[in-house]
Amino acid sequence: MEKTQNANADILIDCQSVWKVFGKRSADAIRAIAEKGLGKPEVLRDYNCVVGVSDASLQVRRGEIFCIMGLSGSGKSTLIRLLNRLIEPSLGKVLVKGRDIATMNAATLRETRARHIGMVFQSVALLPHRNVLENAAFGLEVQGIPREERNRAASAALEKVGLADWKARFPSELSGGMQQRVGLARALASDPEIILMDEPFSALDPLIRRQLQDEFRQLTKELGKSAVFITHDLDEAIRIGDRIAIMKDGVIIQTGTAEEIVMNPADQYVADFVAGISRLHLVKAHSVMIPAAEWRGPVETLPRCAPDSDIDALIGQVTSSGSDAVAVVEGGKLLGIVTIRNLLLGMRGEPERQAAA
Repeated sequence: MEKTQNANADILIDCQSVWKVFGKRSADAIRAIAEKGLGKPEVLRDYNCVVGVSDASLQVRRGEIFCIMGLSGSGKSTLIRLLNRLIEPSLGKVLVKGRDIATMNAATLRETRARHIGMVFQSVALLPHRNVLENAAFGLEVQGIPREERNRAASAALEKVGLADWKARFPSELSGGMQQRVGLARALASDPEIILMDEPFSALDPLIRRQLQDEFRQLTKELGKSAVFITHDLDEAIRIGDRIAIMKDGVIIQTGTAEEIVMNPADQYVADFVAGISRLHLVKAHSVMIPAAEWRGPVETLPRCAPDSDIDALIGQVTSSGSDAVAVVEGGKLLGIVTIRNLLLGMRGEPERQAAA
């Protein structure tokens, strides 16, 4: 029982079969979807309702960055707003730290948002007449935190995002990337356990965007925060996320690590989505190795690698050693063999068993 309770304590957000259907006949539409298998176009045609999120279930663990990605209209931004009840669900439950947020009264919901959930939108919406420090402290001001205390917390948050020397500046003096850092500092100032990010970097130039992606991941991990990150860019999801959920027409099609999704796409839609992704740093040795018993040559002379060595590192070992394979070893135990054929399959995102079939 204790182990189960500890496991549940590590789940900060538990989204259970959540629906959001917009329209006056939403209940009828949901029933028709369940009974007749109607799709999004049919629901709009027959019930004049829009399916925003359809039967979505996910869990966000403590310390995890969970990315939700999909094209425009896939439901990802609707889903993230259900996680802190900015939008009321039509059906299902959203548990935050084990509590159903739909049952919270207004005061409890405000406290939960203020103390446990920070949010950063694509439009950071800084107040132009307030300086950086005042903008970073604004959420705490709304909570009624005394000026000295909120400024101290905001200053610490600004230091974390690299803006300690910009506290007296105004938003008009900042670049787009710096404004997003202020938005992140504002979310961090109240020291929430969960940060919700809705496409915060999508309007930025590519170089600044990649820099902020790396900084966000490093900072989140250093602070031990959990994050839900919305994006339409698979490269961004792979760069940031520990796990990824891919959405289409309000439905979560597949959830898994980037490697799991690339190597085992749930359907053709996901396969098409990941088709152009480079596998060099994504696919690891454990995903493409064959059992050692299937290797017919000597093992002792093979170069060795760890199970999480990526394809790029394996190619380097093969080319530098002149060997036809690499032995995958962990703790002194031989786990498998990666051949040149395996490397080529891995670069295409195909595990050995698919090729054999």
